[in-house]
Amino acid sequence: MKLTRKVKEIISNYEGENPSTKQNLARILMTGKLGGTGKMVILPVDQGFEHGPARSFAPNPEAYDPHYHFQLAIDAGLNAYAAPLGMLEAGSDTFAGTIPTILKINSANSLYSGAIPDQAVTASVDDAVRLGCAAIGYTIYPGSDKSYEMFEEFTELSREAKSKGLAVVLWSYARGAGLSKDGETAVDVIAYAAHMAALLGANIIKVKPPTAHLEQDEAKKVYQKHNIKIGTLTERIAHVVQTLFNGRRIVVFSGGSAKGTDDVLNEIKQIRDGGANGSIIGRNTFQRPRAEALDLLDKIIKIYQGK
Repeated sequence: MKLTRKVKEIISNYEGENPSTKQNLARILMTGKLGGTGKMVILPVDQGFEHGPARSFAPNPEAYDPHYHFQLAIDAGLNAYAAPLGMLEAGSDTFAGTIPTILKINSANSLYSGAIPDQAVTASVDDAVRLGCAAIGYTIYPGSDKSYEMFEEFTELSREAKSKGLAVVLWSYARGAGLSKDGETAVDVIAYAAHMAALLGANIIKVKPPTAHLEQDEAKKVYQKHNIKIGTLTERIAHVVQTLFNGRRIVVFSGGSAKGTDDVLNEIKQIRDGGANGSIIGRNTFQRPRAEALDLLDKIIKIYQGK
């Protein structure tokens, strides 16, 4: 696999990593219509675990079939496909070698009624190796009373994954009793959650697009004193990129809840203009009919191509 100058530059930022981990990171960066550009679009399909099957797939019943998502990601020319164990196992033979996969190894579910945000480990690094995955994915909840346990658990799983040559993708979603609902997507909180993910050693970091809200009183003083620009989404994205070792770590932003096409594309343009590496977008694609999903993904890819 011949790497472009841009991909070589990105990979060079991961000093001290296992060469096999770098190879899998390069594999993701070189796949699909955005291959070689340093940009990426990933299809995540963990919503069945998180929200339940009907809420996730009833809007587009074809999406109940795991093969549908593999094929959607391949036909759209995406960089990778991420899903929990059962979804990947259901297509691992048919689609072996066709697209890089990311095994999501911890999960939550909406039937859980506990007040403390947490997830359970539902797969292993060995599962990822067995299925030929390029990476593992894991979620942390900075701010949760379980966050320290999640950090420790992730550290162990990340160390094992990298020792076996896999890349590591970290979903960093701030949640907990000390945060308001608006605070979960506040720019100071998102930037903090992203920075923690980088400090924990994640290769690819997934966070939500930040709002202009400032949640922490002490942080608010600093943002105001130093005139950190957060007025537009593009400025907020650029700030998050800066917190990731001044752009030395790959960051992708989630697509969030279902929204109209124009809203999705407008958000993607601002994410691109802020200097992010790309998007990891699920419900806004697979809940649409296949033709509409492919059309939307093509438009998203063209935005990241600068067209």
